Amino acid sequence: MAGFRPKVKGLRNVPAKGPVIIASNHLSFSDSIFMPLVVPRKVTFLAKSEYFTSPGPKGLLKKLTFIALGQVPVDRSGGRRSEAALITGLKVLAEGDCLGIYPEGTRSPDGRLYKGRTGIARLAIESGAPVIPVAMSNTDKIQPTGKVIPNLHRVGMQFGKPMYFDGDSTDLLYLRDVTDQIMNVIQSMSGQEYVDTYAPKKSKPGDINVAGEED
Repeated sequence: MAGFRPKVKGLRNVPAKGPVIIASNHLSFSDSIFMPLVVPRKVTFLAKSEYFTSPGPKGLLKKLTFIALGQVPVDRSGGRRSEAALITGLKVLAEGDCLGIYPEGTRSPDGRLYKGRTGIARLAIESGAPVIPVAMSNTDKIQPTGKVIPNLHRVGMQFGKPMYFDGDSTDLLYLRDVTDQIMNVIQSMSGQEYVDTYAPKKSKPGDINVAGEED
């Protein structure tokens, strides 16, 4: 960690206890390594249950890696993937824990910030938990997609002030507005170019496609 000389701002904005949603841009798989290392409490991410059930030694290694990164499996067999993720996320928050979310739903393919998916709005409204927007930087240079051995670059993390939301979680227009508010803050901190379309999804191990509810 020291070799990457992390530059962290606003960490005091993360509540020491109680339910909280950490919403970050997503440039690299290493986002899920660097960010939890600086947050002074366990950050739980959601991942597809298939990542925990692959057979053989490689499957076991993958499972142990995801557990070590604080990820919990989402069972998608009973219905829509997004609904399963939302239910699991609400359970994490109901226990007073810290839930990590990438509102874009997948890693950015080109370093730009893409349109957020509205699952994060439902989680925030229905749980009452504050949303802490986070801007990661340089992680795409440290570990580009497909690269196993990381490059040495200084990683940056900025934690914004808590955002609170209430209202009707069934109002699709309101969910869109709440999501856009969160993404606007992330964009203002990261300085990324914003793209008003959803990022193309790639089903590669390590993508944490959480809160990906469709509009």
